[in-house]
Formats: sequence, structure tokens, C-alpha cells
Amino acid sequence: MDSDAVLAMLQEVAAEVITPRFRALADGEVMEKNPGDFVTVADHEAEEIITRRLQAAYPDALIFGEEAASAHPQLFDSLTTVDHWFTVDPVDGTKNFVHGSPDHAVMVSEIQGQDIVRAWIWQPELQHAFVAEHGAGAYDNGNRLPDLTPDLAALRGVTSRRSMVGTSLGSLAPLDLSWVCCGVDYPQLCTGGTDYILYGRTKPWDHVPGALLVREVGGYVARTDGTPYLPTDVEGALLVAASKDVFDTVQALVG
Repeated sequence: MDSDAVLAMLQEVAAEVITPRFRALADGEVMEKNPGDFVTVADHEAEEIITRRLQAAYPDALIFGEEAASAHPQLFDSLTTVDHWFTVDPVDGTKNFVHGSPDHAVMVSEIQGQDIVRAWIWQPELQHAFVAEHGAGAYDNGNRLPDLTPDLAALRGVTSRRSMVGTSLGSLAPLDLSWVCCGVDYPQLCTGGTDYILYGRTKPWDHVPGALLVREVGGYVARTDGTPYLPTDVEGALLVAASKDVFDTVQALVG
């Protein structure tokens, strides 16, 4: 499938099973995987459809969906040996979706070995489609995003870690809460909404799509200890920055 076809598929799936349930979830359509960790029928149905269509197009690839991996943790063991795989996050920002916030997204990424080669983020309520291809740039609704030019003298940061909200790193401005949805956080950084993001965990379906998007506009993504971020990473804090200079500045204060 070419990149346009994958995006069209995500938009079709969202229109079919996600958007009709936005602010209209019925009793019994929302469950908890863990306390405060929601999943809905929209998550399950969207992942099943996306997985089926990707598997039909790429029968030899591993389709690594959030809900499948949550139900079958042994799938994580395949990530270090598989050559070609896709991540699927059927409703990123499920808690936002459940609470009626438009800040949610559908995300897919394609990986060859440890190299992220393509990524798609569709925000059905915000009506933005972000697509990136390795070495070919990142696009928002078909318009190429320019390289980021952060102001090192006035860096703004956000975090999904609520315990860190309001914390100041050195002389930097206090951290704000992120949009609590990687499918919105990463595009916000790519379009100037923030200069860096601090995360506490790194599940592939959350971070692989945005990592490519950020890299394609000149940003930098790595662990807070400075080691490279890999698509197979599942634990450890992550720092997403608008440039390597921003990363170095913030990482020195975090580490």
C-alpha cells in the first residue's frame, strides 16, 4: 500500500467505528485494562479492521497492535527478531476520547528491522493528517512541514507525567501538561506548540509514529540518559526535542 492508501484506510476506519461513538459511548462500551487505563469497543474494532487490512497487504509482516499486545504480551518477544513490522494504535488518547476531548488520534507506523520508514497520524476530530517517510519529510494535510527553529533562550516544555507538571528544569519555564495523547503531542511539537516533551514510558504504538515525524522536521528523540531511542524500546524515560541543541540543553538538566 502506498502512503496515501494507508492514510485513506485509517480515515475510513475512523469514520466507520470511532467518530460515530465520539461523545456517544454506550454503557458497556468502555472498559478498564488497569485502573484508569481505558479501552473501548472503538479501540478493539478499529484495531481488528486495520490489522486485517495491513495483513492482507503485507502477509509476511508482523502487525503489532496495542490491544493485541496487551492481551498477548508474548508479542513483545518478537520485536527484536522480526524484519518487517507495523505498529497500530487504534485510538491513541483513549481517556481523552472517553471524556469527550477531540485530542485523540489513530496511528500506524512501518518499521524495517530497527528503522522507522513510514508513519501516519490521523486526528479525526481535529481533521489533521500527519504523514512522514524516512528521508522524504513530514506532511500535515499534504503540506510539507518546515524544519523547526526553536528559540534556545525561551524553551517551552510539556510532560505527560502529571507529577512533573509545574516543575522547572534549571532556569527553564515550568513544565505544562502535554495533550496526554502522543498522536497530538508529537504533531504539536512539529508545528511549534512546544519545544520538548518528557515521557515516562515508551510503548512502541505510542511513540514510533511521532518519532519519525519529529526526526523529519529536524527534531531529536532519545532516552533521557542520552542513549538512542529504538522502536523496540518499551520502558524508560524519553525526551523528544525540537533539535539536538534543545535535547542537549534539557537532557543536561534532567540527567
